[in-house]
Amino acid sequence: MPPPGPRRDLVLLARRLAVVAVVAAATLAGVLAIARYSTSPALVNVFAQCSIGGAGLYILLTRPYLVRWLARVSTDQWRAIDAETPRTQGQGGATSGTVLAILVTTAIVLTLQEYIGGSDRFTRLFPVQEATGEFRYYYDLAGFAWWSGWRVLGYVIIPVIVLAFLPGERIRDYHVRPAGFFRHLWIYALLFACVLPAVIAASYTGSFRSTYPFYRLANRSQFDLWAWEGLYAIQFVSLEFFFRGFLLEGLRRALGSNAIFVMIVPYCMIHFGKPMSETLGAIGAGLILGTLAMRTRSIWGGVLIHIGVAVTMDVLALRGCPPIGSSDPCHP
Repeated sequence: MPPPGPRRDLVLLARRLAVVAVVAAATLAGVLAIARYSTSPALVNVFAQCSIGGAGLYILLTRPYLVRWLARVSTDQWRAIDAETPRTQGQGGATSGTVLAILVTTAIVLTLQEYIGGSDRFTRLFPVQEATGEFRYYYDLAGFAWWSGWRVLGYVIIPVIVLAFLPGERIRDYHVRPAGFFRHLWIYALLFACVLPAVIAASYTGSFRSTYPFYRLANRSQFDLWAWEGLYAIQFVSLEFFFRGFLLEGLRRALGSNAIFVMIVPYCMIHFGKPMSETLGAIGAGLILGTLAMRTRSIWGGVLIHIGVAVTMDVLALRGCPPIGSSDPCHP
């Protein structure tokens, strides 16, 4: 053990700095080795992100004041959720028809979204070669209207129908009231400010520009741009109701705050196909937004964050596209 007093603090600091230096050196060596022997830039990017994330996690968990702050915004909040969750005797951990209905509905809805609700299904049902006139001109936008409409159907309409048949369940209890959102608006503004630098940095990467905006003709006209952003926003409202309202409140009495951990699994999985960093980031976002939704009993903060970040990402991605009004689509 290091000697007590100031010298001990210096020894501990030296050890931590040494570990950080070793991790940084190993990261650099790994990146250089992969860059030398691999033809995949994506592999270099993934290795670097994982190594930097690991080093950051180490630094976070070795600072007592940061550990205390982390506990305050995570485990303390989860305990508060458990304490304020209304339960009748025996509900916690008991077999529940409500839990069965919620999770089976979730499985069915996600299956429908994957196999029917995608724009690829639209192209198979309505082949572009058969489209004429205005329908052909807005064919790609119509595909995204199909995609957004299925999100409304699967994430809102079907769950609402299920809730109507569950005894004792009220839709207004599923985090749709705005009161909690307005009281905690400053938290969401702070979250957006924290996310914004990462979004700006990501906007300079090739994977970002090859992914956003999803609608590659968003720069064709003002109508194309704002029709797309409207469809995008509607599906975010639907998504937040499903994951942060329907799932969380539906599982709350049986699982308490553990409902958040159940929710982040399918939430992460719906990001498959997007850049890996965004998919991994969905785990953290799910934890944060899920915790806030259960504490504030409102989904609207998550809606605001999602729409704000999404519009910002599209605007940044459009910098690499031909100007609004051009007939040329956005290219990776």
